[in-house]
Amino acid sequence: MNRLMKVSVLVLALAHPAFVCADDTIRVLLAQDVQSVVVESGHGVLIGDGHGRERFLAGRVVLGAAPGGVLVNGARVQSFHVTCRGRSDELTVRIGEAWSRDSAAGRTAPVPQGPGGQNQSSSAVRVSGALHIFVRAGRLLVVNEVDLEEYVKGVVPGEMNAAWHAEALKAQAVAARTYALYQRIANLDRPYDLVAGTQDQVYRGREGVDDRVAGAVDETRGLIVTYQNAPILAAFSSTAAGPTEDAMMVWSKDLPYLKGVECPFDENSPYYQWRAEIPVPFLEQSLRKQGMPVGTIATLTPYLYSRSGRVDKIRILHSEGELILRGQDFRKAVGYSVVLSTQFEVERFGRLLVLAGRGSGHGVGLCQWGTKELAEHGYRFDTILRYYFPDTVLQQAGSIRRASATDP
Repeated sequence: MNRLMKVSVLVLALAHPAFVCADDTIRVLLAQDVQSVVVESGHGVLIGDGHGRERFLAGRVVLGAAPGGVLVNGARVQSFHVTCRGRSDELTVRIGEAWSRDSAAGRTAPVPQGPGGQNQSSSAVRVSGALHIFVRAGRLLVVNEVDLEEYVKGVVPGEMNAAWHAEALKAQAVAARTYALYQRIANLDRPYDLVAGTQDQVYRGREGVDDRVAGAVDETRGLIVTYQNAPILAAFSSTAAGPTEDAMMVWSKDLPYLKGVECPFDENSPYYQWRAEIPVPFLEQSLRKQGMPVGTIATLTPYLYSRSGRVDKIRILHSEGELILRGQDFRKAVGYSVVLSTQFEVERFGRLLVLAGRGSGHGVGLCQWGTKELAEHGYRFDTILRYYFPDTVLQQAGSIRRASATDP
C-alpha cells in the first residue's frame, strides 16, 4: 500500500472514528425486499418510531410496509424507519418471504458442517442488539445492529464447525472480526455494513453459540489482522487444495497480504476433490440468465490459468459465435454449490459437461480446512493467520483508532 492509499484509509477512518472500536456495533443486513417481519421477545418489544418516541408491545409484533410509513401490528407509523429492541436483549426475528437475495453470491465456499446461510422462507433467527426496519420502495429492509463481539460469536459457528480445535476457532474469530471492520470502512454510505450470508459472512445470530465458540471469541476479544495499521480484507474460504489464490485474480485487488501461499494442509477436506455433471441445456440457460447471448454450445475449453492453477478464462464456442468468460463468472452463472471452485478440468463434453475439480471457494486468504489441520498440529491461531496473510500484524482494534487520530 503506498502513502496515498494509506492516507485514504485513515481519512475514511477519521470520517467514521468509531469504526475500529472493539466494543462498537456492526450493522448486519438480515433481509431486503420483503413484505413482512415478525419480531418476538420473552419480555416484550420496545418499538422506536424514528422520532425519539418508544412504546412497549407484548407478544408478537408484525411489521410491514405501508404508504407513508411502517405498519406495526396493522397500525401505520409515520416513519420510514422503526427500531425494535427486546427487553431481555434478545429478539426472535422471522422474515415473511425470504432471507436475503444477496445471500447466495458466494463470497465463501460451503462451510464444513454443510450449506451456509439462512436462505429459506420464513426463517427465524435469535439476535441481540437492535433491529432496524426501513421502508424502501414499498418493501422492507431489515438490519440488525449488534455488538461487534456478539456478531463475531454469531459468525464463527456459521463459518466453521464449532467442534474444531480451539486455535482454529480463534483464527476464524479474528478473521471474522477483521473482515467486519474492513467492510464498515468500505460501506459508510449504506444503512448496513455487511450481509448476513455468504456474500459476506454467514451470521446466524445466537444459533450454535456454545462455550467453545464464546471462548474463542472472548479470548481474542478486539484482536484484528492489520496491514500498515488498518484492518485487512480478511478473506477466507473452505478448501484451497493447493496454493491459495491471489486476490488480483478474483477481485482485481492488488493487496500485498493476499498473494498466494502454499497450502498442503487440507487433504482431509471433503471438498478436496469433487466432480460435477452439468446438463448442457442448463448451462446455456444459466449463461443467458446472466445476460450472455449464447446459442447452442459446441465446445467449452479452459485456456488461461492463474499462477495457482485455477481457471482464469474459458472459451465457449456456440452457434451464435464465441464467448470468452472469466472462470469466476462461469462459476457464478452455473452456481457456487455446483462448481465448487475454479480449479477444475473438463473431463467430458457431450449432453453433459463433466468437470473434475479440487477445492471449494475462491481460494483467497485463509483456508479453513488448512487452519483445522495446522491447529491440530499445535500451531497457534496467530501463527496461522500470519501464514495465510503475509506481512500482517495482529493488534487490538482500539490501538488502531488511537494511532489514526495522531498519524499525520
